[in-house]
Amino acid sequence: GRGAAALRRVWRDRRAVLLEPSYTPLVAACLCLAEGGVNLWVIRRVPYTEIDWKAYMEEVEGFANGTLDYIQLKGDTGPLVYPAGFVYIFLGLYYATGRGTNIRLAQYLFAALYLLNLLLVFRIYWRTNKVPPYVFFFMCCASYRIHSIFVLRLFNDPVAMAILFLAINLFLEEHWSWGCLLFSLAVSVKMNILLFAPGLLFLLLQQFGLLGCIPKLCICALLQVVLGLPFLLVNPVGYLTRSFDLGRQFQFKWTVNWRFLPEEVFQSRVFHAMLLLTHLAGLGLFALHRWHRPKESILALLKDPAKRKPASHPLTIVFILFSSNFLGVCCSRSLHYQFYVWYFHTLPYLLWCTPTTKLAHMPKVLLLGVIELCWNTYPSTVCSSLSLHICHGLILLQLWYGTAVMHSPLPSRRSEAISKKAQ
Repeated sequence: GRGAAALRRVWRDRRAVLLEPSYTPLVAACLCLAEGGVNLWVIRRVPYTEIDWKAYMEEVEGFANGTLDYIQLKGDTGPLVYPAGFVYIFLGLYYATGRGTNIRLAQYLFAALYLLNLLLVFRIYWRTNKVPPYVFFFMCCASYRIHSIFVLRLFNDPVAMAILFLAINLFLEEHWSWGCLLFSLAVSVKMNILLFAPGLLFLLLQQFGLLGCIPKLCICALLQVVLGLPFLLVNPVGYLTRSFDLGRQFQFKWTVNWRFLPEEVFQSRVFHAMLLLTHLAGLGLFALHRWHRPKESILALLKDPAKRKPASHPLTIVFILFSSNFLGVCCSRSLHYQFYVWYFHTLPYLLWCTPTTKLAHMPKVLLLGVIELCWNTYPSTVCSSLSLHICHGLILLQLWYGTAVMHSPLPSRRSEAISKKAQ
């Protein structure tokens, strides 16, 4: 019948299925089915590891028992350091899993979250139409660390990232207000989502100009106030210092990216200030030269969009958001193992969004493999942390020079013909 004919056509085009981005939905459907099985196998066969789940449950239990002073909320790993959205979502999980005791059920819920996250990511890739589908195998089944972060460790990072990918899907559909609301919700689960914020601010200015983007920023701010209100009324300073603590010290023993430094350098304030300046400089360079490429100055972003010259080659929403986050990851004061999920699903896009020659496919796959190896080396070593920085540096160089190629205006056929006649 018709199904058999479709299968025969797919088999005939099997090379195209692997290389043509238009086949993303088909490959995504197959991988999601496979992933369902992989997650079930991991949950049943690989022992669960207790790291933060018990602490999360103790933190939200304090809230369930009526404690509204944020300073008093703590678990066995220390004080609660996430904003209020985290408390409400994990309170739901606390009640769903019998006060956090039914860990197997929690694992199944995180497996469902994994699949939802994957569907949202695939939808973004389908819309961008840049990445060859064979790369998605490396983004799914091949990553041991990502499966472990979701279903063996039950961290809050994947919850924040899934909400963020939903927000990006809304931005792609031009539902900017709903997107901003969900972006803010993701920030309220974990602050790392703020690494996408410079890119989002740039996009809002590009879309709405200065006056038009103020209401969108108000949506983001208002949600933070509403979510934090019960705690802000009791101890506002306690809530803000605990949940948005930007000066938190990280332990050297957990760092994945700075193991090659002496511990005193890793902990030094001067080093942190240098990283922050590097991050800001990187954002400034990308904003001026890679995100913004029209003939006008960048200050034109502040104008009403109707009064601007049309942009040549407007860059995609996804490129601006993913590169904004990647710059933040490269300049992070410390990356812990669960932070891999902050940028793992964006790596195929970052590697393949620029023009790729046939010979360049293998080195790009190799880069993905080396990054995966660095994140699977426990504890991290001088070699693994240096390798990770080298990989990040290569991706940054490729984004910088590859996007320049994307932007160079191609001569039209007609102008080529005229120049030949002139010769």
